[in-house]
Amino acid sequence: MDTDLIHVGFGNYIALNRVVAIVSPGSAPIQRLIREGKKRGVIVDITSGRRTKCAIFTDTGAIILIAITPEAIAGRVATARGAQPLSD
Repeated sequence: MDTDLIHVGFGNYIALNRVVAIVSPGSAPIQRLIREGKKRGVIVDITSGRRTKCAIFTDTGAIILIAITPEAIAGRVATARGAQPLSD
């Protein structure tokens, strides 16, 4: 089984086969999940001090905070899978 890696900024990559959800951290329920994740110690912050624009939930329970938009991540996922990027 191949593991596709996607670049998520600042020299960091994530395993695409582990991603469950790619979300914007703006809503109250997502912010609550992030706060609870910080208490449990499952947050991986790879924003390099920048504003969090995307949260990625993995099948291992980790929550990855990223400084690029969910749309940009979705485009990279589509490119990695050889599909056309999503558009509105």
